[in-house]
Amino acid sequence: MDRPFGSECGPSRRCPGPQSLPPIDRRGFLKAAGCGFGMLGLADLLARDAAAATPRNPLAARPGHLPARARRCIFLFMTGGPSQMDLFDPKPLLNRLDGQPLPPSFGKIHSQFLEDDPLCLGSHRKWGKYGESGMEMSDLIPHLHPHADTIALLRSCHVDSVIHAPAMYQMNTGRVIMGYPSLGSWVTYGLGSESDNLPAFVVMAQPQGTPEGGAPCWGAGFLPAHHQGTLFRSGPVPIVNLEPPAGVSAERRKRVLSLLKAMNEDRLAAVDHELEARIATYELAFRMQSAAPEAVDLSNESEATKAMYGLDDPRTEEFGARCLLARRLVERGVRFVQLYSGGGPVAYQWDAHDDIDANHEKMCGMTDRPIGALLTDLKRTGLLEDTLVVWGGEFGRTPVRQQGGRGRDHNATGFTMWMAGGGVKPGAIVGSTDEAGLKAVDNPAHINDVHATILKLMGLDHLQLTYLHNGRDERLTDVGGHVITPLLA
Repeated sequence: MDRPFGSECGPSRRCPGPQSLPPIDRRGFLKAAGCGFGMLGLADLLARDAAAATPRNPLAARPGHLPARARRCIFLFMTGGPSQMDLFDPKPLLNRLDGQPLPPSFGKIHSQFLEDDPLCLGSHRKWGKYGESGMEMSDLIPHLHPHADTIALLRSCHVDSVIHAPAMYQMNTGRVIMGYPSLGSWVTYGLGSESDNLPAFVVMAQPQGTPEGGAPCWGAGFLPAHHQGTLFRSGPVPIVNLEPPAGVSAERRKRVLSLLKAMNEDRLAAVDHELEARIATYELAFRMQSAAPEAVDLSNESEATKAMYGLDDPRTEEFGARCLLARRLVERGVRFVQLYSGGGPVAYQWDAHDDIDANHEKMCGMTDRPIGALLTDLKRTGLLEDTLVVWGGEFGRTPVRQQGGRGRDHNATGFTMWMAGGGVKPGAIVGSTDEAGLKAVDNPAHINDVHATILKLMGLDHLQLTYLHNGRDERLTDVGGHVITPLLA
């Protein structure tokens, strides 16, 4: 029968104490532990064999942490900072205070170019209440009025910078410095792609130029490189070199890529994200030669659909084509599409320092009709049920005039975004700013909260979506972020 533990140390036996153990030096310890180091080497070899035997598809679709309400996302990014009090957040007090100093009770204005003691700037816009929700919108966005009971307004957003590029980085990556993964990259890292023949994350900028923040706004940061956004060009040929060179058959092209893949995989270590991404890119490029031409060919759409998006109007033709292409991409399995309105010269941005009315009449004239058409089209095809549409810029505008004119400076402490589609509560109006539209006062929503909510709708828990980098479990929302539950249906 087995003896109880320790029974060998009874009254008649002397138990060995620590002083009876022989001393051990470093050389002896390493000699005794050698087998353990060997096991580490064996584990690495076995891992390499397993990796070589497993088909590499780093963007294969996979489930999230939570039940997803949205399977895909279209982010409409208004570069430069749209004015909340001229679009979605009317402030009658500003009209009464027009030309007067802002009362000190509203606190200090943190902006970039304002002089001391700036004067209030009232809005010239006409306002109305729309839908059963009674959502207030200005005359600048008439094509959004019929969607008042579709979208959900978030009037209490705030970020940490009043400078364009850092605010763009934060709106896209959660941080005010470049080098961190973008929202689209985190989504594809968490969910993969539903398309084998198109990029998982597509970015479309306007022809006048990319936004001031540039490629870091859609970069993968420290995530594997295949999660970065793929930039489509503006115009009739959004993807270059889709056609193989003259005289090169598809079969020959396939053999070349197969040989290249085999050579790369011979050199591929168990974990080599850069080479892995390169292999995946070559393979995707080959598959895109057959699938992408059809996806980006808008001539397949009916004339009524193209007219609805404004392709018959020089003002709306370019942005309308990108909105229509976004719908075609998400219905073909692209996980995340980001459209930028604004980029290049200041005249083509929402950056209204000189004349808020002239600027926003121009920018809304280019985008309002296509955005309304996109919502109508997604709803008509049933895609809106599981497609999340997000609208917003990197910050808003100040309630005071700049340099005595009719322009507004940057404002990071209170501005509006809206969402629609998969899992969003239709007609909701969440949060508010003060009576001047300067600061978020009710249900303030930091960009970390916005990101946490977007991830939640797509079936991802922002606390669990992590990536080990430099010894730290990094996440999109850093150490903040709370889901904005009033936005959820």
